[in-house]
Amino acid sequence: MPLPFDLLLALTIYAFVSSITPGPNNLMLLASGVNFGFRRTVPHMLGIGGGFTVMTALVGLGLAGIFTAYPPARQALTVVSVLYLLWLAWKVAHAAPPGNATAASDGRPLTALQAAGFQWVNPKAWSMALTANTLYAPAADLPSVLTVALVFGAVNLPSVSGWAYLGTAMRGVLSDPARLRAFNRAMAALLVATLWPVLRG
Repeated sequence: MPLPFDLLLALTIYAFVSSITPGPNNLMLLASGVNFGFRRTVPHMLGIGGGFTVMTALVGLGLAGIFTAYPPARQALTVVSVLYLLWLAWKVAHAAPPGNATAASDGRPLTALQAAGFQWVNPKAWSMALTANTLYAPAADLPSVLTVALVFGAVNLPSVSGWAYLGTAMRGVLSDPARLRAFNRAMAALLVATLWPVLRG
């Protein structure tokens, strides 16, 4: 059944707040905006929006039940998530200045497919998808689950775009290679710090 207006409004606010606050996606977009500019970061943004929308729908339709029925699957996902985030942090920390990349892998932002795939190992994305479906589609019926996913799809892209734009606006300040290296290392450290709730739990 369709969500009542007050629940839909609450869902929209939750989607906005959870999408725009710092997390692995937004920190990576900030760094990508600085290193590659807004236009080259657009596929990354689209991948986040599309990938998370699909993920939210699948989680709401019962995918999360696998972790309840088979706890080792959750542990395996946690290990993969930690390793992948550490690898991404290393890449951010060692990103070459624009125009000076020594390797192709250092000179490219994430593609839409890579960004969409990243949602599946992003701890914040899992938390958002599980919370949204638990609170706003508790019956797990198809219309409610799709509404939750579509609201996130509509709200997520403009929310995360602000981070890429902010990064692009900072390019002038960070045109000095030493400042850019310091910024990239700080972003990498913050990305690693997002793992604290996962490792603590």
